[in-house]
Amino acid sequence: MNAVQLRSPAHDQKELLARVPAEPDSRRWAIVLGYREHITRLVRSRLWNPQDVDDCVQEVILRAVMFQRLDEERAGAFLTAAALRLCVDYYRDRDRQRRLRLRVAYAERSAGPEEIICETDLGHWMLALVQQLQGRERQVMLARAQGMTNRQIADRYGLSAKAVESAFTRGRARLRSLYERSMTDPIRDQPESCA
Repeated sequence: MNAVQLRSPAHDQKELLARVPAEPDSRRWAIVLGYREHITRLVRSRLWNPQDVDDCVQEVILRAVMFQRLDEERAGAFLTAAALRLCVDYYRDRDRQRRLRLRVAYAERSAGPEEIICETDLGHWMLALVQQLQGRERQVMLARAQGMTNRQIADRYGLSAKAVESAFTRGRARLRSLYERSMTDPIRDQPESCA
């Protein structure tokens, strides 16, 4: 039976450092630095901030110099691919940061008294519009307003799930029509408390 040999993270780090050349030779530096202008133009055409351009170019050069299996005849292709990938990473990171800022900006906040009053009044107004619906549409919309699912509504009224969904769709369309009509002629369709 073979015993499993556990390796410490320090041992893995030593092994990794042993594989990385201690100091790349000057020939490799000369080859890679020969492409510096090309890489700078390439990155500058994709990134607008000069500091980001410099950071990206330096990162690409270091990656190429430290890459053990660098084919010196294909160094230009390696540098171009690495630069393009770093530019893509830059934009992905920037987009990720933008989404995070939006998420923080629209973070859930507690409603103030004005918002609570407006939401309550809007709810009463919408219920008054639902009362104008007829038959099954009215039943389904009121049940949905109480938080019931389509399956629960179907069981309660002895309907099929398809009939409930159809009544809900028609009711929602009629409510939208009533809402739009009340917005064009607000005095006619306003509930008593809003007029």
